[in-house]
Amino acid sequence: MRNLKPRSLARPARLPSGWHSRWIAIRYEEEQIEATTSGPVASCFASFAGFRGPMTTQVVKPERKIDGSLPGKRKKRLGAINLFLKTLGPGLVTGASDDDPSGIATYSQVGAGFGYGLLWTMIISYPLMAAIQEISARVGRVTGCGIAGNLRKNYPKPLLYAVLTAVAIANVFNLGADIGAMGDALHLLIPAKSSIFVVFFGATSLVAILFVPYSKYMKYLKWLTLSLFAYVGVIFFVHVPWSEVLRASIIPHVQLKREYLTALAAVLGTTISPYLFFWQASQEVEEVKNNRGEKALKRAPVQAPAQLERIRIDTYVGMAFSNVIAFFIILTAASTLHVHGVTQISTSAQAATALEPLAGRFAFALFVCGIVGTGLLAVPVLAASAAYGIGEACRWNASLERTPKQAVRFYAAICAATVVGLSLNFLHIDAVRALFWAAVLNGLIAGPLMVVIMIMASDRKVMGQFVIPRYLRLVGWIGTAVMFCAGASVVLSWK
Repeated sequence: MRNLKPRSLARPARLPSGWHSRWIAIRYEEEQIEATTSGPVASCFASFAGFRGPMTTQVVKPERKIDGSLPGKRKKRLGAINLFLKTLGPGLVTGASDDDPSGIATYSQVGAGFGYGLLWTMIISYPLMAAIQEISARVGRVTGCGIAGNLRKNYPKPLLYAVLTAVAIANVFNLGADIGAMGDALHLLIPAKSSIFVVFFGATSLVAILFVPYSKYMKYLKWLTLSLFAYVGVIFFVHVPWSEVLRASIIPHVQLKREYLTALAAVLGTTISPYLFFWQASQEVEEVKNNRGEKALKRAPVQAPAQLERIRIDTYVGMAFSNVIAFFIILTAASTLHVHGVTQISTSAQAATALEPLAGRFAFALFVCGIVGTGLLAVPVLAASAAYGIGEACRWNASLERTPKQAVRFYAAICAATVVGLSLNFLHIDAVRALFWAAVLNGLIAGPLMVVIMIMASDRKVMGQFVIPRYLRLVGWIGTAVMFCAGASVVLSWK
């Protein structure tokens, strides 16, 4: 028998520079195999390793891969970006839908009427808005049930019905004004009757809700948020006194006048809207229902750290996105319309028309495209948020992931809200004034609803061990107080 005792083979002390250490290790192991075996044993090792012919101790530089893979650092960077984008979902769409055509009209009116005087509201409202939206999302994720469902389970029925009635009315007026604004905006670019575009956009939104599954529709909604950057682009075509803007943004200048207080309530009601509370909570419930392995956090506490962190990032990015865009809309109207004496704006389309001779055709086109894009984003959110609230209150099968046959009453509520909102554009109702007062109504009912949400999110009977932390409790109650003060100031100014 041959002596199989391995001969001594030392690994080189210095490895060739610039070559990957993994390949060095592979060749070293091959040398070990060749040194310790021979004959049939060597053949066995060689066959197992996938080699043919005699082994060599020569170190071979690996060939360049042809699979199109990226270098390691770039791969990691792109992987981190993709992971971040996947983290964004309900919070991003909620924030972007806040800047709908009705919001654009309100912000344009404020910018035209008061110049830079209300820019500070976008800075102050951001932490308040982000906190209440995170709290709403936590309620949905922890309990596996939306705002209306938790109201039904834990609070008196009259309170539930009062909240749903107020939110539904405001949603329908907003929805109708949004569809009308989209039709008027496209009419500015394409010479045809705006009523044709109004029907087209209403029907398109309804068909998309009815026949596109939620998981796919959410991807489209996320891409539509890019249309909001049109309002950032417009500012590059106008002159802006940035020192004055900075001062107005940091130092609030409050006027104790009816018009100013009403505008302030409208801005806060548009920014911190009750329908956004319902929508984001319901979308977290959808995430639980439609993602395999995910459960309400009360039932699966082990998922809490990752999910609560995702909610925090998603919400704060989405709300920052919303307020930055709103800031630029007010800034654009103030820098063009207000400084040239145009202080009365009735519609977002009128704002776009007034913008053209002051900022140029391209800025005008950007503004119009932004109105259409944000409308396509907001109309499904407004219709579905009302239907979610009604469906949860009535114990319907309320889910956008279900087909119309599986959730007939839920989709019937969506159709009813869309058709009623659409019809407002043909009944000679001043939809813009209704829109403005719907924003004021949002501001009035937001305070009481936020009280209910804050109590709910702090109640261990509802949230279990996941009651909201102290910092959210503090900021949430401050936001509630601000909304109460804004609503009270409007009521008192009417006397």
